[in-house]
Amino acid sequence: MRGYVGVTDQHWYEFLRSHPEQTEVNFWRPRDKNRFGAINPGEYFFFKLKASAHNLVVGGGVFVGWELVPLSAAWEFYGYGNGAASLDALRTLISGHNPLSPEDDPEIGCILLKDAIFFDNAGIIGPPPEFARNLVQGRTYELGDPRYGGYFDILMAQVEGPVVELDLNNPSWRHHGPMFGERLTRVRLGQNGFRATVFNAYHRRCAITGTRIWPALDAAHIRPVTQGGEHRMDNGLLLRSDVHTMFDKGYLGVDPSYRLRVSPRLRDEFGNGEQFYSKAGEVIALPDRKPDRPYREFLEWHLDTVFRAS
Repeated sequence: MRGYVGVTDQHWYEFLRSHPEQTEVNFWRPRDKNRFGAINPGEYFFFKLKASAHNLVVGGGVFVGWELVPLSAAWEFYGYGNGAASLDALRTLISGHNPLSPEDDPEIGCILLKDAIFFDNAGIIGPPPEFARNLVQGRTYELGDPRYGGYFDILMAQVEGPVVELDLNNPSWRHHGPMFGERLTRVRLGQNGFRATVFNAYHRRCAITGTRIWPALDAAHIRPVTQGGEHRMDNGLLLRSDVHTMFDKGYLGVDPSYRLRVSPRLRDEFGNGEQFYSKAGEVIALPDRKPDRPYREFLEWHLDTVFRAS
């Protein structure tokens, strides 16, 4: 099992340590637009302060994914989890020595983490072995390497991020505690990570209408969390906010072949909805990766339980 030690600054750490409720965090890199592939989802990501400051490891979390999103979207999805008190404050942090205007909305690389914890003074430990002081971003480690003398066992024990594996014989997800020394293949997304990943998987457009005005788009659950659903890509659709409401109310549905279903009650009750009737039977827009596309059983659950067939 691998882990990554990423370099951060004192402000990001201090802000998030003062907000322990923020367990989903965005370890952003404003000028790095290359996909982060140093570790896999489910592996550990640790936070180390800059060598010019205290050069200490001060926390960690579980890596769930990487997304490239506009600055304003990062704030919309993660809020305080970005390590800032407001969008303006985040803009200031990201701009560094090149101030951004309020109209600027650059894309930033977002390393998405869950189960993040920020150590109190008693939990902070020194820098990891073989970590060069001039590294400005971080480095990957094999956590079980005996050369490190149990250093990472201590870190993993402090973070203790719950992980999830996919049972190939059962599509449901099983929850476990930390699994040290094993490669994790799947990890359950949190609410914020769900929103960010659905946002990009659907190419930032409504799966039904094609709307690309992203502030009007919602990451919708096919089977709501309150009804036994989970924050997982194949339980998500990116929908315009009003379309999301109609989907949740059963006026719209999607069949297991990904074709749009439109309830006759939309016309009967409101005398409206022609833009949707004209699309009935069409295949909705889908993520490129097949594993990210809506899961058949979730779509069937929605048609059987929520959709207003007549």
